[in-house]
Amino acid sequence: MLPVIPLLASDGILFAFEHSNPAGKGVILLLMIGSIFSWSVMVSKFLYLRRARRENRLFIRRYRNSRVPLDLYRDPRRYAVSPAAAVYRAGAAELSFNLLGSTEVDETFSARLQTASPIDRVAMSSVRSALERAVSEEGLKMEAQLILLATAVSGAPFLGLLGTVWGVMDAFSGVAVAGQASLAALAPGVSGALITTVTGLAVAIPAMFGYNFLITSVRETTVEIENFAAECLADFEHKYLRTRG
Repeated sequence: MLPVIPLLASDGILFAFEHSNPAGKGVILLLMIGSIFSWSVMVSKFLYLRRARRENRLFIRRYRNSRVPLDLYRDPRRYAVSPAAAVYRAGAAELSFNLLGSTEVDETFSARLQTASPIDRVAMSSVRSALERAVSEEGLKMEAQLILLATAVSGAPFLGLLGTVWGVMDAFSGVAVAGQASLAALAPGVSGALITTVTGLAVAIPAMFGYNFLITSVRETTVEIENFAAECLADFEHKYLRTRG
């Protein structure tokens, strides 16, 4: 009994891994692969959302400083990651099509825009639909791959528990076959079984914090672009909607 305790204390996880059965090692391998995917999603999505929110602020500031709602539509600069810019481009393209019969921006765009007649509410409703559709698409784009984190949070502990139960079963079966019910005979198998649960929790806990942080950021950004879409629609209606006297 005494030689086992120092061995466990000194070797720790390495000792447990060495004494886990093949099924347990297979579970650990799957969990490690899942951990790599989880961390790659967390890091890449964090960087993407940070850049998206930064570009959103810049684009919305430029939009509010412009005097004409379609000024930025003819601006060649593009905000590749900004959801607000994508929503604006979708609404502005639909508005341009209803005003001018084309979404093309050329050197005559400003002149044609000045002579264009206002549109009715039916045409403006298509602009509203384009804005709403773009908001939904950008929301889905921001939520992409978060299902991997949700799967890691819910699945990793159960996968680790499966490895543990399997390992404990093997450990007790080995003791029964050997006919020696001692701690020295049982401890290596049990420690090898428990390491899968530890690994599962080590995968799930960071994924849980990462998922909660990222999903909150996505929801905040979605609300931001929803408000911006409503602001764009109000500006479009004020400038280009035909009013009846």
